[in-house]
Amino acid sequence: MDLVIDRFLHVLSGVAWVGLLYYFNFIQVPALGKAKADGTAAGITKHIAPRALLWFRWAAIATWLTGAYYLERSGIGLGNAFMLRDGAAPIGIGAWLGTIMLFNVWVLIWPNQKKVLGMVEATDEAKAKAARVALLASRTNTMLSIPMLFFMVAGPHGAMLFN
Repeated sequence: MDLVIDRFLHVLSGVAWVGLLYYFNFIQVPALGKAKADGTAAGITKHIAPRALLWFRWAAIATWLTGAYYLERSGIGLGNAFMLRDGAAPIGIGAWLGTIMLFNVWVLIWPNQKKVLGMVEATDEAKAKAARVALLASRTNTMLSIPMLFFMVAGPHGAMLFN
């Protein structure tokens, strides 16, 4: 029963993380362009984006940690998953993709979004560059989320995928 709870917490945090990722890429970014054009972007950039980014980055950490915890407690092992051995290749691929996505959130998206949103000082040129880096990292995560979700779900059933 404990493994069911572990997996549930991993899936729940993953839903929050990927849901916010899709919100940013399919809702907020396109809407922000229109909001800037009509002068209403301040509400989004001052109130909504910082709060959504807070939940986004901590959901990323929660997803990764609950996944690592689940792998250890399930007997698969984090090392086996990352080394793609002992039948752990499918879940391992998902773990690698999730790790790359976590890196993108904390190393590329968040530091650059702080510049874009004016949370840290930056020139207009630095803000433009930061916006591009954050956008590309976020779009990369959106694309990686599709195979990551597949391998996350396929992990327990993965032996048949690679035979």
